[in-house]
Amino acid sequence: MAENIGILFQWLVFLGAAFLSIIASLLVITRKNPIHSALFMVVTLLCVATLYFLLYSQFIAIVQIIVYAGAIVMLIVFVIMLLDLEEELRSGLRLLYSKVIGGVLAVLFLFGIIYAVVAAPLTGMVGSYSPAKLSDNVKVIGTVLFTQYLLPFEIASILLVAAIVGAVVLCKKRT
Repeated sequence: MAENIGILFQWLVFLGAAFLSIIASLLVITRKNPIHSALFMVVTLLCVATLYFLLYSQFIAIVQIIVYAGAIVMLIVFVIMLLDLEEELRSGLRLLYSKVIGGVLAVLFLFGIIYAVVAAPLTGMVGSYSPAKLSDNVKVIGTVLFTQYLLPFEIASILLVAAIVGAVVLCKKRT
């Protein structure tokens, strides 16, 4: 009896997190205020972290919270506050083009997702580090990341720093 209540509770948490994630992600793309969009993005990322917890992937859930909901969203908010987006939002013609292009891209992405779900599953390359081997052992993930994939990891960090410096230089007021 108690085991059935636990499973029912997990299902309720799953359905709640999934529904809230869908609603929050729709609010991310429909809000006109970029700060509100960033806050709804935090809600979406926290719901995804909850889904990772339900899948018993605690490491991925914590990384989701720290890296995405913490660092990346704070970077987005920082850049939004650096840029003056009010005059961009007032331009109706550019906003119309953005909506048309965004709608076309959304439909294309929807078709891509539908194709990925309906099409035969891709087998991909099988390496020495299977997902089952990496899912439970954080030490293996760290070892692979900082030995075999050290160069791509460092290149990604350099690109992020360059993007931040570029945003600051572009937004600096000229005197």
